[in-house]
Amino acid sequence: MRDIENAEAGGAVVKGFIGPPGGGAKMTANGMERKIQDRDISLTFAKGMSVLKAFDTSSTHLTLPQIARTTGLDRATTRRLVLTLVHLGYVKQEDRVFSLTPRILVLAGGFLQGRQFGKTIEPVIRSFSNQISEPISMAMVDGDQAVYVAHAGARANSVSIGFTVGSKLSLLSSAIGRALVAGYPAGEAEKLIATAPLVPFTNATSMDRDAIAADITATTQRGYAYVVGEFEAGVAAVAVPVRPDNAEPNAIGVSGDASRFEDPKVRQNIIETLRECAKVVAELL
Repeated sequence: MRDIENAEAGGAVVKGFIGPPGGGAKMTANGMERKIQDRDISLTFAKGMSVLKAFDTSSTHLTLPQIARTTGLDRATTRRLVLTLVHLGYVKQEDRVFSLTPRILVLAGGFLQGRQFGKTIEPVIRSFSNQISEPISMAMVDGDQAVYVAHAGARANSVSIGFTVGSKLSLLSSAIGRALVAGYPAGEAEKLIATAPLVPFTNATSMDRDAIAADITATTQRGYAYVVGEFEAGVAAVAVPVRPDNAEPNAIGVSGDASRFEDPKVRQNIIETLRECAKVVAELL
């Protein structure tokens, strides 16, 4: 798993620990909150979280040496943390190989249920997705990436590379990511643009932060982001910011075959539908 951010706590650095932008200060729509002091951080807990984050879509089954290399922890520490997670039921062991268990979903369940994503948000998204016969996804910012928190209306022939609720994607190379950044105050948006990772997902991926900043400014002005082939080859995506009162930014978006999105009428219909959907969702947050 790629090291997204290093977290420094109590003088030690834990590789793979992902925190909010600012190294311990929480990013919000209303500005930066008080930075948490190093003395108030549990380094052991941070190390345990880095172990959980070592498991991703490309590394679902890992040995202790592999986890140690990914997290940057020594073998003994890695072993204690992994066995603790096995004892708690979040990780299972088969011979010398470890993997996550369904219990890990409980950690996300409180967040999703508390915000009524399944009960109130997804039915709304589904109703609008039926109008355009396209699945609609909703995302929020997590550190320097976007993470899907709701998804509805998927069709069997929709374009996708397997994303689902909890999947992460680029803030700077995806339409929904740029729509999220556009929802932040200027200073916070500038920081995300300057620090979020840039990965050449395709030959069309922009690696020019100034050009991306200009596109995010345009997104703010026109009210939607439009990205073609930068995150997935041959795939276009449209996304709009969701602007709830006194809440952190969200965004909703649609992706599909780029050739279909070339039709201005099709694209405009999707944009208008997303805008109407965003208004309703904003009132529910």
